[in-house]
Amino acid sequence: MADDANAIMKRAAERVGRYRWVIVGLLFAATAINYVDRQMIGLLKPIMMEDPALHMDERTYADIVVWFQVAYAIGYLGFGKVVDAIGARLGYAAAVVIWTIAHMAHGGAYSVTQFALARFGLGIGESGNFPAGVKSVAVWFPQKERAFAIGLFNAGSNVGAIAAPLLCFLMVPLVGWRMTFILTGIFGLLWLLAWLAMYRDDPAGHARVGEAELAYISQDAADPEVRTPGLWLRLLAQRETWAFALGKFFIDPIWWFYLFWLPGYLGSQYHLDLKTWSTPTAALALGAIYLISDLGSVAGGWLSGRFMKAGMSVNKARKLTMLICAFCVLPVVFATSVPNLWASVAIIGLAAAAHQGFSANLYTLPSDTFPRFAVGAVIGIGGTVGAIGGALMSKYAGDVLDRLGTYKPLFVVAGAAYFLAVLSVHLLSPRLARVESFRRTTPWAVLVAALAGLIGVIVFLASGKAEAGCVPVWMVAASPCVGTTSYYGLLAACAAVAIAAIGFNALAGSKAAAGDR
Repeated sequence: MADDANAIMKRAAERVGRYRWVIVGLLFAATAINYVDRQMIGLLKPIMMEDPALHMDERTYADIVVWFQVAYAIGYLGFGKVVDAIGARLGYAAAVVIWTIAHMAHGGAYSVTQFALARFGLGIGESGNFPAGVKSVAVWFPQKERAFAIGLFNAGSNVGAIAAPLLCFLMVPLVGWRMTFILTGIFGLLWLLAWLAMYRDDPAGHARVGEAELAYISQDAADPEVRTPGLWLRLLAQRETWAFALGKFFIDPIWWFYLFWLPGYLGSQYHLDLKTWSTPTAALALGAIYLISDLGSVAGGWLSGRFMKAGMSVNKARKLTMLICAFCVLPVVFATSVPNLWASVAIIGLAAAAHQGFSANLYTLPSDTFPRFAVGAVIGIGGTVGAIGGALMSKYAGDVLDRLGTYKPLFVVAGAAYFLAVLSVHLLSPRLARVESFRRTTPWAVLVAALAGLIGVIVFLASGKAEAGCVPVWMVAASPCVGTTSYYGLLAACAAVAIAAIGFNALAGSKAAAGDR
């Protein structure tokens, strides 16, 4: 009887169609294209810095990258709502159209300002990739398959990071750097045609989806509709929100650093040809780093799961895994002291793999600690804070390379960031306890901290190079100039106010929560 039942179940499973996996294939391809377009500027940086029309140096390159990250932070907050309003089909299409046009516009940029505008457009468009992809998975997959489907399409990011240097090696010697930007934009246009032809927001209306597959997709009960007025502001009052957001603030900048500055570092440190791309060495070295990083993404999720199966609590398993990953990153501090290219690739590859393992566990914290209806908002807040951290890191990198001409301080920051992330997660959420209800109002201390931090970030990102004891605080010809003492005093004051307000909110949090709930 048992054998007959198993045989019936097997035949039923075989009758269920597989068109939903075609959708994952489209999402995978879009994510790969997203990372090809994102990383291209870092790969072509050495050529662009020699173009006399651009007048680009390390500091102006950093400013261009900052505009991308600011746009990404803005778009990450808003694109989820756009996708919810118009659906994933049109929402994803809009994102790809915006980022493809902006990416191709890089090839026609003849000034730093034009590059910054193109980069800003790219950031707005690319910020829609993950919200639209997750929405598509939620529509096309039952709950038990969603995590695997998201993991599959997210793997496209590393494939794109591997493909980008190979495309440079194949295309730059033949068509030059400007046409490389334009021709790689064609991938986005081809994907757009496939997406509009093959994707529908409702699987029931798709001719390729049979009754069995539709029933399989729709097997879960519908999520209850939960409305929480002012949800985002109320989430800012939760320490668990900031545990995730500060974790992103510390580690996301390191990944951005690898994407935008690693090609230039390997080229200058090991004399790789990133100007004519006449040899495949640079493409192989960068591809190897991102190939190694793929292993970390799988290993990080496996290790925390293994700890939980051995009897550890979720709290201990997640944090121990993140701490192990932090120690695996630590050797990257010595990357600039390694004379051999492939030894350096191994060290940086290990750090990138550890980042992916750390990130896989950090991304689970919102679902570990918040109700389902709040998870998307928490991830949106964390993604925005992480992009702001990336912009600060870019500004710092440009300043260090312009003044000191060495990558050593940047790799030191990369080695320390993950320990700061683990510490902030643990201090703000010692037990990873679930949040079942929210405060009715957002404490004033949270708003003060956010405002002070935002003022400091804007002043820092908008400032130019200090000359004769004066710091221009807006990057235009007629920008006002502030004395260095006043400038750094203002930044210190903003940081002090933000830290004091966060501390006050953390200390007073339990009393306020008890009174409001």
